[in-house]
Amino acid sequence: MRNISIGIDLGSERTRVVVGEFLRGEKYPKIIGLGESQTLGVRRGYVVDLELARDSVREALEGAEKSSELKITRAIISVSGTSLRGETSSGLAMVSKADGEVTNLDVKHALEECEDNLNLGNRKIVHVFPTSFRLDGKDVLGRPEGMRGTKLEAKALYVTYSSQHLEDLLEVMASAKVESTDVVASGVAAHSLVLSEKQKIVGTALVDIGAQTTKIAVYENGSLISLHTFSIGSEDITNDIALGFKIPLEAAEKLKLGDVGVEYSRKKLDEIIEARLSDIFELIENHFKKIKRNELLPAGVVFIGGGANITGLEEFSKSALKLPSRVGAIEIFGSAKTKLRDPAWATALGLVIYGRDSDSVLEGSFFGVFKDIKNAIKANLKQLMP
Repeated sequence: MRNISIGIDLGSERTRVVVGEFLRGEKYPKIIGLGESQTLGVRRGYVVDLELARDSVREALEGAEKSSELKITRAIISVSGTSLRGETSSGLAMVSKADGEVTNLDVKHALEECEDNLNLGNRKIVHVFPTSFRLDGKDVLGRPEGMRGTKLEAKALYVTYSSQHLEDLLEVMASAKVESTDVVASGVAAHSLVLSEKQKIVGTALVDIGAQTTKIAVYENGSLISLHTFSIGSEDITNDIALGFKIPLEAAEKLKLGDVGVEYSRKKLDEIIEARLSDIFELIENHFKKIKRNELLPAGVVFIGGGANITGLEEFSKSALKLPSRVGAIEIFGSAKTKLRDPAWATALGLVIYGRDSDSVLEGSFFGVFKDIKNAIKANLKQLMP
C-alpha cells in the first residue's frame, strides 16, 4: 500500500494542496501532486462565505488530483486566522503509587487538571504541548515518569481556535468531499520543515506572514511555548503601495516583491513598506515582551508565508527586533527546481510531513499520554464534522 499524505492550506489569498508519497527508506516525501487557486470567501483566516470557500478548495483539489492522478478524499487541514492562539495552563496531581514512583497515569491526571483550569468558552483545543514539570517543587529535566515524589505539577500550552470558525472550516472541507483527518496550526505544521532541532531547543520564533494575518510561534527547549495571531498581513502593504503610488493592486504587488521600474521612486517605496512593517514588528516585539523573550531568542526569527518574500524583510527585522533573522529555507528538494521552495508553500508542505511524523513525535520525545490526548482531540474533531 502506498504511503500518501495530503495537506490543504486554505489561506486568505491562496488555497494550496500538496500530495506527498513517502517511499521506503526516504526521510522526506516525493511530491506527486500540487494544486493552487485564488481563495474566495475567507477573511483574516476564517470563512465568511461557505460556498465561495468550498469552490476555492475544489479548484485547488482538481489541480492536485490531475497532477497526482489520485482521487483526494482525505487530508490534513491547516487552521489559521485571528482566533488561533496559545494559552498556558497549570495543573497538579498527587502521585498515586505507594512507593512514590511517577507513572503515565499521574502525568495524565496533572495534564487533565491543566485543561480543567482553562477557561475555553466558545473555543476548541487544537494542540496540547506539555512545557514543564515540577516534582515536589523542583524542576524536572526530561520525563517525570520513573522519578519518585509526592506532588507532580505540570504546565502546558494549549493551542485553541474558535469553535464556530473550526466548524465552518470543516463544513467547507466536507462540502468539497474531503474528510479532515486532522487539523494543524500553521506554525506547528511548518516547524519541522524550516527549523532545526537546535534552533527549537535554544529558542526561536517562526513568523508566518500571510496575506491578511501574521502568525507567530515561539519554540524553546524543543517545544512550542507560545502562539499568537495578528490581524495584519502582507496584503496591507500592497494596499498601502497602491494608495501611495495611485496604481492598481496587481502593479503594487509586483513593487512589493521587488519588481521596481524606473518610473517609481525606490526611496518612496521603501518608506511605504517600512511603515507597515513597523506596525507588524511592533506587534511581534510586544508579544516577545509579554512572554519575556524580547532580544532573548538566540536562534532568532525565521519567516515563512507569502509575506516572507517582501524585499528587505530580513534586514528590517534584524534592526527592529535586534535578533538574527532569515527567510525559512526549504531545502528538502536538493538542487531540483520547484515552486515549493517559495516560503508561501511552507504550511501546505509542512502538513504533508506532519502526516507522517505526528504519531512518532507523540510517542517519542514526550509521553505516551500525549498521544492519548491527541486522540481525544481527533475524536472531538470528528464530532464537529457535518
